[in-house]
Amino acid sequence: MAENEKSGDPQSVGDVLDRLQELGDDAGGDKVRLGDMLEAMGHRAYGPFLIVLPMIEISPVGGIPGLPTALAAVLALLAIQLVLGREHLWLPGFLANRGMKGGNLQKVVEKGRPIARRMDKWFHGRMPALTKGPMVKVAGVAVLLLCLTVPPLELLPFASTAPMAAIMAFGIALLVRDGVLMIVACALSVGAVALGAGLFVSKQG
Repeated sequence: MAENEKSGDPQSVGDVLDRLQELGDDAGGDKVRLGDMLEAMGHRAYGPFLIVLPMIEISPVGGIPGLPTALAAVLALLAIQLVLGREHLWLPGFLANRGMKGGNLQKVVEKGRPIARRMDKWFHGRMPALTKGPMVKVAGVAVLLLCLTVPPLELLPFASTAPMAAIMAFGIALLVRDGVLMIVACALSVGAVALGAGLFVSKQG
């Protein structure tokens, strides 16, 4: 990847996966830290991170017990920063040093390529006003609520995929400035939050 491409922000889901691919190739059997991913994506990487972390959960790697909840905790931290209007994404050291082996990251990229091709084809800058200003804070609140549904949903096989898919939709919408997808993400959020709340109530009963 050329130096000027590295220094710019990703412009598509494919760009995000290209940068992850490079990190995985460079790491080999070593760990790729979240801090490394942040550096590769740029410190205004809300969109890319809202894509990458759900993609990890949705991939086979996400089947590790406890991993969906751990990813949701990181996403919740990002969502709070989004709501607060922080321009630069920040991760505390203990999270920045967490990560996954390069080989596992390459598997996530491989599984994500078909999704990336479809998303980049379908979503590209329609109604961009819905991805700016107050709607960014709305997305942050929605992501935070979605993260809260993940721990109870993790009790059911693959159920946590629903909120993670909605979070990914928000990430893509913010990345490519597609307001239509922002609307879709909001609709997905309502369903995923209702599912999580229903499961929590049923467990309490």
